[in-house]
Amino acid sequence: MTTETLAQIGPRTAGAIYQNSDGAFEVLALVTDPAEAARLLNRRPEAARFAVIVKDVLRPNGEPFVVGSVWTSSDRLVRAGGAS
Repeated sequence: MTTETLAQIGPRTAGAIYQNSDGAFEVLALVTDPAEAARLLNRRPEAARFAVIVKDVLRPNGEPFVVGSVWTSSDRLVRAGGAS
């Protein structure tokens, strides 16, 4: 995995909670296989490097969903995830 991809993922490892303008999310899984990430995100195989499966912690009974957004300065880590 490239340094650029690691920077795009940021600190989103399993168990991490992060917050941004869209809400607060717990990371359930990080998918770093590009083919699997593309499948989960419904993208062309060359258009995905990773996928993050998250759950909105502010919504009762929130269902897990997949995001492929990059980590930005607007994202804030609330709780670090566990060791991989």
